[in-house]
Amino acid sequence: MKKNNITILIVASLALTLSAFKVISAEENSQAEQAEPAKSIAWYVANVKEARAKNQQCFDNPAIQASEDCENALHALQISFKGGN
Repeated sequence: MKKNNITILIVASLALTLSAFKVISAEENSQAEQAEPAKSIAWYVANVKEARAKNQQCFDNPAIQASEDCENALHALQISFKGGN
């Protein structure tokens, strides 16, 4: 009986540890994405290739679509193709 309890405790501890590492890793990835300040709309207008690349990245990753960088890239593309007015 004691052997079963110890085995269950070890498995549960291992599962919790792995889950903690996964959470920490996800937090580090999101912080790495946010570490770089958002580029301005004017920068993206002047760098349309980068605006397209950022727009594709934002389209592919719904978690960052509401970020300032994604919104600036989309706005710059709209300005570039529709005009400023």
